[in-house]
Amino acid sequence: MTARLALLFPGQGSQFVGMGRQLHEESPAARAVFEEADAVLGFPLSRLCFEGPEEELKLTANTQPAILTHSVAAFRDLENRNPNRLEGVVSAAGHSLGEYSAEVAAGSLSFADALRLVRARGHFMQEAVAPGVGAMAAILGLAPEQVQSACDQAAQGEVVAPANFNSPEQTVIAGHAGAVARASEICRSRGAKRSIPLPVSAPFHCALMAPARERMRPLLEETPFAEPIWPIVTNADAVSRARGSELRDALVRQVDSPVRWVESVRELAREGVNRALEIGPGNVLTGLARRIEKGIAVESYG
Repeated sequence: MTARLALLFPGQGSQFVGMGRQLHEESPAARAVFEEADAVLGFPLSRLCFEGPEEELKLTANTQPAILTHSVAAFRDLENRNPNRLEGVVSAAGHSLGEYSAEVAAGSLSFADALRLVRARGHFMQEAVAPGVGAMAAILGLAPEQVQSACDQAAQGEVVAPANFNSPEQTVIAGHAGAVARASEICRSRGAKRSIPLPVSAPFHCALMAPARERMRPLLEETPFAEPIWPIVTNADAVSRARGSELRDALVRQVDSPVRWVESVRELAREGVNRALEIGPGNVLTGLARRIEKGIAVESYG
């Protein structure tokens, strides 16, 4: 069977102290990526990735460029040392922040521009909601439509909604802390196996992120986007996009829209993808993809 490969790039939640250290030590191509990140951002991001402290690495404005840099470094290493593993690429997708990594890999967005954008994105998302006001929780073992119904019932004038449709049995919700707690309780009463509060600094991908979206819009509009080498399935609508202007628009909408990861992986399958390679820190997307589409053989690198 001819390989039709999709590249997958992880988002926030994949960070850990020590990320990228081995790549940096063993790969000149990866090392150059970390050095460029330090120069563009004006501080030693590489040292933060390799040594921490963990509290600083977890700050959204640091986490986002750190994961982007690790992912791009792994991709450049593959290009230079193992190009055969990239044979047959027909599409790409990234989870949340990972959409920026996907666009760098596809040549739609320069790495330097992506760094500046995700650094700002992290600041804007953090500043959109005061500490303690928002929350996120992972709901396990309940169908997405039931999670949506629970959110509708729990809102009571506040914001709570699905933020990440990660797998058929895992949906992350986000919004006001009280509403997220109420929705979690309703989900448990309706048969959810677990509801897990997430240790995040802001309620991402929900209506509370509208101020961050409006601050990102002018930055994205003034950034050049080229036509990608291969199409990218966007988070906001789970549709393949092959024009730079469409990818830019999707990144604007992505900030306060849910990540439609289940639909995105299924879209890749409809396009005939039979292999997927997760590139970057961790292997979260590898596990999710296996639960979504068993016909896609998935592995990870990074």
